[in-house]
Amino acid sequence: MAVKIQPLSDRVLVAPQEAETKTASGKGKKDHEMTVKNGDTVLYGKCSGTELKFEGKDYLIMREDDILAII
Repeated sequence: MAVKIQPLSDRVLVAPQEAETKTASGKGKKDHEMTVKNGDTVLYGKCSGTELKFEGKDYLIMREDDILAII
């Protein structure tokens, strides 16, 4: 089912997922990764975007420039 939100200008809509990684000390650290609507998994900064809830699901709207990498 397609989301009925269309971001304007250079903004993208993302569905965030938490990914756990391990630091050198072996302690868990939370990084964020997301999947954009075309299926790419990307990395973005912790403070990037604006959170919103739509039809019971959490999303972020952010500028394309806030995306750090496609993995």
